[in-house]
Amino acid sequence: MHDKVNDKINQVTEDTLIIGVDIAKRKHYACAIDDRGRELKRAFSFKQSYQGFENFIQAINELKTKHQKTNVLIGFEATGHYWKNLAERLRDEELLYVIVNPMHVKRSKEFEDNNQSKNDKKDARLIARLVENGYFTFHRFLKDIEAELRECTMWRRDLIDERASLKNKLANWTDQYFPEFTEVFKDWGIQARTVLRYTPYPKDVQTRSVEECMALYLEDKGARFLSRNKIAELKERASLSIGRTQGQEMAYFKLVNLLDQYALLEKQIQAIEEKLCFYARQLSDFEWIASIRGVSDLQAAELLAETGPLSQYSHPRQLIKLAGLTLRDDSSGDREGEKRLSKRGRKALRALLFRMVTTILPNNEAFKAIYQYYIDRSDNPLKKKEAKVALCRKILQVVYGMSKHQCPFDGDQMRRDLSSHLPVNQAA
Repeated sequence: MHDKVNDKINQVTEDTLIIGVDIAKRKHYACAIDDRGRELKRAFSFKQSYQGFENFIQAINELKTKHQKTNVLIGFEATGHYWKNLAERLRDEELLYVIVNPMHVKRSKEFEDNNQSKNDKKDARLIARLVENGYFTFHRFLKDIEAELRECTMWRRDLIDERASLKNKLANWTDQYFPEFTEVFKDWGIQARTVLRYTPYPKDVQTRSVEECMALYLEDKGARFLSRNKIAELKERASLSIGRTQGQEMAYFKLVNLLDQYALLEKQIQAIEEKLCFYARQLSDFEWIASIRGVSDLQAAELLAETGPLSQYSHPRQLIKLAGLTLRDDSSGDREGEKRLSKRGRKALRALLFRMVTTILPNNEAFKAIYQYYIDRSDNPLKKKEAKVALCRKILQVVYGMSKHQCPFDGDQMRRDLSSHLPVNQAA
């Protein structure tokens, strides 16, 4: 770790012009310093536009000439999405740029003037000084399949969030007009939506027999496997409904709109998931990850969308850190605090790994044996949730090993590598 920091510091020499940029939506601020932290040009602004970028490049060239610098190192925070346009322009100009952690900027504000004040000019200066001291990371520019995968998974996440919002709106609607509906239909699958579309109010179910309701629902292909018992139960509950009876005409109009939006989102999510798997299959790592019993093709594709090709990592610890699954200490003097997850990493990757553990455990004997060992061992047994988090780390170690050795999953080999204490039964 210290060697890496030293390597970053060594990027800055007497010939280096350091520029910190505070990114905003319309107008950015930049500040130039030298390798000793001396300010070469006070913070100046440039717009998020073609001409603004031209002015920024021109200012850099003028500073290089004036102060006899041959190298340029530009740093900024990768917050939001506004930095991406500038980053691509700098890449086209072959100007080296690096990323500064926003948390570092926030926590170093008082170092300069012992003041909590915050403004764009001050932030630009702070970013430049963080770059000078090696507190930055190099940005890996995504391209080709990797860029497509990342865009796919980000758009899919947005669509899933929209679907969750629609579920809440549908629940709000039924709570008012048909509160008993969700006691019979527990989720918003195609059958529940079909029933709600054709019989939205309790009276619509009450005034029809079960057979009449079924005939009505079967007009929609989504209700082919609808249970008569469920309709009978719904009819029984509808007779004692406390749902609202006023404003039903516009309420139904709203309901149909919500159901149409939900159906469209379902199609869009299915289409984007097919795209995600299509792109992921073009990476060699996909085959090995999908060979783990309990891991679906979609989960394997999501994992690669978050990590990129596994060949770019030199150690599984890098993947663990990327997911924010490293442990942080909390100790002082004689006090030994409890270790917790750092959670400094990709939140979506952590969530995905936990979902993968949930599907792997019932289907994979090798992982199940390790999980059982973690919670039953006499020395430092883990709680169930802690054991699942430990398995999240183990998944990353396993997929890295499979990628490195270009081989499918071998449950027996994994348990042998882990510990001689684990029983070696049949592989998953």
